[in-house]
Amino acid sequence: MDIKVAKTAGFCFGVDRAVKLAYEAAEKYTGVYTLGPIIHNPDVVSDLERVGVRAIDSLDGVTTADTVIIRSHGVGPSVYEQLMDIGARVVDATCPYVKKIHQIVKECSARGDVILIAGDPNHPEVKGIVGYAENECHVFSDADEMMKLIRKTCEKFKKSVAILSQTTYNIDMWENCSTLANSLEGVTVYNTVCSATLKRQTEAAELSKKSDMMIIVGGCNSSNTKKLYDICSRNTECYLIENAEGLKDIDFSHARSFGISAGASTPAYIIKEVQKTMTEILTKEEEFNFEEAIEQTFKKIYTGKRVSGIVTAVNATEVIVDIGTKHTGYIPQSELSSDPNAKPSDVVSVGDEIDVIVTKINDVEGIVYLSKKQIDAQKGYDEIKAAAENDTTVSGVVQSVIKGGVIVVVSGMRVFVPASQTGVRADVGLDTLLKQTVNLKIIELNEQRKRAVGSIRKVLAEERAAKRAAFFENAAVGSTVVGEVKSITDYGVFVDVGGVDGLVRKSDLSWARIKHPSDVVSVGDHIEVTIKDIDTENGKVSLVYKKQSENPWDIFKANYELGQVVDAKIVSITNFGAFAQIIPGIDGLIHISQIADQRVNNVADFLSVGDVVKAKITECDFEKKRVSLSIRALIAPTEEAEDDQPVEEASEETSEEAAE
Repeated sequence: MDIKVAKTAGFCFGVDRAVKLAYEAAEKYTGVYTLGPIIHNPDVVSDLERVGVRAIDSLDGVTTADTVIIRSHGVGPSVYEQLMDIGARVVDATCPYVKKIHQIVKECSARGDVILIAGDPNHPEVKGIVGYAENECHVFSDADEMMKLIRKTCEKFKKSVAILSQTTYNIDMWENCSTLANSLEGVTVYNTVCSATLKRQTEAAELSKKSDMMIIVGGCNSSNTKKLYDICSRNTECYLIENAEGLKDIDFSHARSFGISAGASTPAYIIKEVQKTMTEILTKEEEFNFEEAIEQTFKKIYTGKRVSGIVTAVNATEVIVDIGTKHTGYIPQSELSSDPNAKPSDVVSVGDEIDVIVTKINDVEGIVYLSKKQIDAQKGYDEIKAAAENDTTVSGVVQSVIKGGVIVVVSGMRVFVPASQTGVRADVGLDTLLKQTVNLKIIELNEQRKRAVGSIRKVLAEERAAKRAAFFENAAVGSTVVGEVKSITDYGVFVDVGGVDGLVRKSDLSWARIKHPSDVVSVGDHIEVTIKDIDTENGKVSLVYKKQSENPWDIFKANYELGQVVDAKIVSITNFGAFAQIIPGIDGLIHISQIADQRVNNVADFLSVGDVVKAKITECDFEKKRVSLSIRALIAPTEEAEDDQPVEEASEETSEEAAE
């Protein structure tokens, strides 16, 4: 058995630098995001999420308080401009080699060259490079496509052409492209394939020629990892795996020499784990048959064997089981259940037939120690494995809160749920989940160590998406729904009406004048709202909280009439008069000419905010929502006030402006 690991396997300079910058940012700041996964490796991305660095697909929702990391692939100028407009802190982890390509494209494009890029148009590095081209730019996959583009876009070579590649482009294909391009007049070739990529691909090719089997380690979405796999597959049997877990389905029995290489986004610890696990698997395969024969020859039971038995006694500390041999079987309380607080009598009863695993044998005393908990854990593991493979939901109880997340027991197996996957806000605290039954999805499974990572948030997101789809399918303008107030802003409140956060604008909260939406509702309130408008295309919903039955104009119209005398409270004073509240939501204007039976130069000399005065309704315009009042009309007529001041019209909007 011979296992060789390529010297150049694993992180390149640019990736190593980007990952270190991400961990440093996690230590310094909160609200740290990477624009896209920092690298195409799920293990690294998951570990960064554990320390608070989350990957996002767009800058929507990023604020000035956040930190955004530009990954090693780089981005186009428009992204930097967007980040500058937002005001977020930027950590630029773009690989220096990629930065060099950006500069080449910028300079060549500025002088009018047509830019041709060898690579994958959907790769983030290529998308970033294209962003620096000011004029014509094309991406091609191979030499044939390159020549077609040159003939089509360059008008028989009358235009100058600059040809370059993404840093991880296939070396053999690039040599073919550059050889053809260099023979053409007016074409300049820039060798931008990373030297580390060249070295890694060359070494992997040589190692594959000397091995019966090659194992390529790296993210399935990693471009350079896939290229390594393609190169090695030409020479020998080859497998692409993300980590040691991927080794379980590989048959090693027909091979004796093995090579291991890894993509630029694969950390060293994963490569070492793959090498170690391969060694263990190959060693066990050689020793297994001999050990099994010995066990079958000399022992009826052995440590680790799974057996069935009948419960014969249950006491406060242990359970006694008949397993059909000369031994007396004991299950200690600690090996009965994953719940440390469960009593033996809560778990089993006399006469129960149960499956157990042998943990220790004492032939001298005729005692065998057993574990039911391990069997349950295995069953739980099988359930969790099936859930992971089929993307189904499982249920469990939150047993404990630990650093970085919570432990959920699912069918006897412990599943770790990172804090970021609990769906609990940081200001609420994870203790609110303790002892609660939760639903979760399995997002990571290490079969070698039988460890699982779950996500409650993913289930909540799917449930919310289903509710959202149902809402837009069934909701109708004018219908009434009950929702929960999720957040409050200066301009309104957002209400969850079933997977959708609808907006109730400030003006639709109350008929009365309010200073802030929090004067009407609080976060967490369950309120009844009416659907005002639905924008299905953009997923937006407008809501109304104020009730039509409480419309003050309807109330006023039903209870008041022209010429009626009312008690009105002065709510605001302007230079042309005062506004007085007749009922909540209805303010009438007392024009300066209608305040007294004498000339009024300063309204404040006669009225103050808070005064309650008697006034006569002199005008009601329901269409324009305008009411005029007069104090003067109630004063016994005396000598006509000289130079009567003309009445200025004031609308409801003028009243609101004066009040503000």
